Amino acid sequence: QVQLVESGGGSVQSGGSLRLSCTASRYTYINYCMGWFRQAPGKEREGVAAIDSNTYTYYSDSVKGRFTISQDSAKRTIYLQMNSLKPEDTAMYYCAADGGVGTGSWFSRSAGSFVYWGQGTQVTVSS
Repeated sequence: QVQLVESGGGSVQSGGSLRLSCTASRYTYINYCMGWFRQAPGKEREGVAAIDSNTYTYYSDSVKGRFTISQDSAKRTIYLQMNSLKPEDTAMYYCAADGGVGTGSWFSRSAGSFVYWGQGTQVTVSS
């Protein structure tokens, strides 16, 4: 069974930085897409960033230019470097992975293309 384990959340002041990590175990698809989603209290879950097996990267408009997603494909680990954090970035951040589709999963994320989920890590940004 695929397992995703996140780490790296925490509290930081506005303008600060955090780095999230997510390692997938028993995730052996050749074509894949892994990414980060977040959900703040009272809001819908939204996609933040993703990276696929072709090393294409995807970002939501709200984080473009501030967040960077990267991966160590051999370790099936992805990272999210978050810079210039704002209070509106405060949320539970979830790592997610698709079911072996790869490129394109980001664009069908609202349709449930990401099928594996981590437990989440909290990011809190104070003003």
